[in-house]
Amino acid sequence: MNVIHFTSCPDDPGDQTLRQKAASVKDINDRVRELVAGMRALMVKDKGVGLAAPQVGMLQRVFVTHADGDEFRVFINPSVLWTSQEQAVYEEGCLSLPGIWAEVVRPRAIKIQAWNEKGRAFTLDASGILARVIQHEYDHLQGVLFIDRVDQARRDKLLAKIAKAKK
Repeated sequence: MNVIHFTSCPDDPGDQTLRQKAASVKDINDRVRELVAGMRALMVKDKGVGLAAPQVGMLQRVFVTHADGDEFRVFINPSVLWTSQEQAVYEEGCLSLPGIWAEVVRPRAIKIQAWNEKGRAFTLDASGILARVIQHEYDHLQGVLFIDRVDQARRDKLLAKIAKAKK
């Protein structure tokens, strides 16, 4: 298995991978399964609850989750089918932005369709923390970060903190 590393901070001009839309996976094969295994290992090692392929430099529509109280899940070529009108506020962080946290408003529940690493399609209704993790990782596939979902004043403070940490 190849060694997988996190990409640089998304506002680093040297690495814009996290700001690009990921491409659909054409074939769920051993290479994709290897990517999933590496992502899972990295997520566990760094005590995360989710990880998207763009976070490890792969612009593919793949993410993995392991939210508290839930099983390990793989989402390949996911599509959001529905989100609830009811919203929830929760403090989010990201493995690609260590030490950065902010309260983010998201739909409380979601319905998503995807394929697993065995090439089997599934539909999942999720709420609570699992819904939040799925939405956070899905955003990565769209080139969106949780810091994009806070007001401009808070985002400016977070970006300043990121810049300071890089010095």
